[in-house]
Amino acid sequence: MSNNQNKINTEIVSIEKLLFSKDLSIPEYQRPYKWTAKNVHQLIDDILLYKNKSSYRIGTIVLHQDTNSLDIVDGQQRMLTLTLITYALFTNKEALITKYFAANKKTNKVEQLSLLKLEFENDISKHNLSANYNEIVRRVDSFGEKEIAFFFTKCQMLSITLYDISEAFQFFDSQNARGKDLDPHDLLKAFHLREMASATEVEKMTTVAEWENLDSDKLAHLFDNYLFRVRNWSKGKSARYFTKNEVGLFKGVSFEHTENFPFEHSYRINHFYTEKYNANIERNIDLQKREYPFQLDQIVVNGKRFFEMVIHYQKIVKKIESLHWLHNKTEQEIIQKLSFLGDYEDKANDDFLLKLGTYGGRGRVGNQFVRNLFDCCLLYYLDRFGTYNIDKAFVKFFIWSYSIRLELHAVQLASVDNKAIMQNFNFFKKIREAVHPSEVYNKELPMINKIAFDNDPIITELFKKYKYLK
Repeated sequence: MSNNQNKINTEIVSIEKLLFSKDLSIPEYQRPYKWTAKNVHQLIDDILLYKNKSSYRIGTIVLHQDTNSLDIVDGQQRMLTLTLITYALFTNKEALITKYFAANKKTNKVEQLSLLKLEFENDISKHNLSANYNEIVRRVDSFGEKEIAFFFTKCQMLSITLYDISEAFQFFDSQNARGKDLDPHDLLKAFHLREMASATEVEKMTTVAEWENLDSDKLAHLFDNYLFRVRNWSKGKSARYFTKNEVGLFKGVSFEHTENFPFEHSYRINHFYTEKYNANIERNIDLQKREYPFQLDQIVVNGKRFFEMVIHYQKIVKKIESLHWLHNKTEQEIIQKLSFLGDYEDKANDDFLLKLGTYGGRGRVGNQFVRNLFDCCLLYYLDRFGTYNIDKAFVKFFIWSYSIRLELHAVQLASVDNKAIMQNFNFFKKIREAVHPSEVYNKELPMINKIAFDNDPIITELFKKYKYLK
C-alpha cells in the first residue's frame, strides 16, 4: 500500500468487468440506499434508448483500495441498482445469460457479484432494495440477446480508484458538503448535450455558448422560480423546490431516435422547418432568423432546442424582473423598461406599474414570493398571447396574486404554492386552457372582505382603486 500513496487510477470499464472482477464493498460511512422506482426506470429507459450506440456511459464510480476490498466512495446507488439488474437477468433470463456467456467464452457466475453478498441493516435500504428489485424483474422481461450484450459490454462507467484513505474521506466529505453532485440544471445540460451526439463539437459549443455565459445562480433562479413553477402550476401540481428528482420535467422528444409517435409530428415539423429556414442561403441576404416557436407548457425538444429554450425565457424573465425596481428612474428609463409589454409611452405614469415597482415593502421575503407568483402569471400570458390587452391581464394577475398579501399575516412559499394550485380557481390552468386572452382577463375574481395584513398601504390603495376591497 505504501507505494500507492497519493496515486489515482482512472479507467473506463464495462459493467461486466466492474461487477465481476472487483471485490467491491460499501463502507459503514455510506448513506442508505435511497434510489426509488423512478430512478430505476430512468436508468433502464436510458440503457434501452441507447442500445444501438457503440457505447453508453452510465456515470462515475469512485473507489478506495482498502486492504482486502474496494470500498465504494461515490456511486453506491447506481452500483447497487446495476447489481440488482444483473441478478434479475441471471434469475429470470437464465437461458439467454447462459447463451451469452458461452458465446463469449466467459465463465462469470452470479456468485461472483460481491455486492450481492452484503447484508443491510438499515430499514430504508432493505425496503428500497426489495421494491426496486421487483420493478427490475418486470423490466428485464423485455430484454433479449441484444439488450443483454449491450448491458454487459457496451454500458460503461468511469472508474476512479484512490489509494490514500484520508483522500477518500476528503472526497466523501466534499460530496456530502455539497449535498448533491450537480445542480439540476447541470444534470440537464449533461443530458441534452448527450442528446446532441451526432452534432459536431463546433455545433455543441455554439449551442451552449449563451448558457455558459450565465452563471449557475442565474440558471438556478430561472428554473426554480419560473420554468419549473409555470410548467407544474399549469398542470395543477405543486412547485415549491426544483430538485434533481424533477429534471424529467425538462426531458422530452428526440428526433435522432427511430421512434416517430403521432404526438411528435407537430414538434418535428417545427424543428426541421426552423432548421431549413435558418440554413437557407437567403438568410445571408436578409439577415433574418426564425426562432423555434417555444411554449412554456410544451413538451421539450431534446438537445439544441432545449438550450435555445432556456436562453429564450431567460431574456424575457430579465425584462420582467427589471420592473421590480422602478424607483429613481427617469420617465424615459421607465418607458424603455416597459417597452417589451407594448406601447406604453402614454402610460409611463400608470399608478399600478409604478407603485408595484416602487412601494417600500416590496423587498420583504413574503412580498417577493407574491411578486414571483404575479411574474409567473405575466410570463405565461406573454408566452401564450403576447401583449394583447396586457394592461387588463396584469391588473387581474395583481388582484389574484396580491390578495394573499392582504389576507395572510405571513406569506410563505407554501402560501403562494397553494394559491397557484387552488382547486376553485387556478389562473395558470385558465391560461393553459384559454383560446382567447379575454377568457383570462375577463375572469371574475372575488372581493377582499377583510384585511389581515395592512403594513403595505400602497397595495391596499391599489385594491381600492380597482374596486376589489369592500
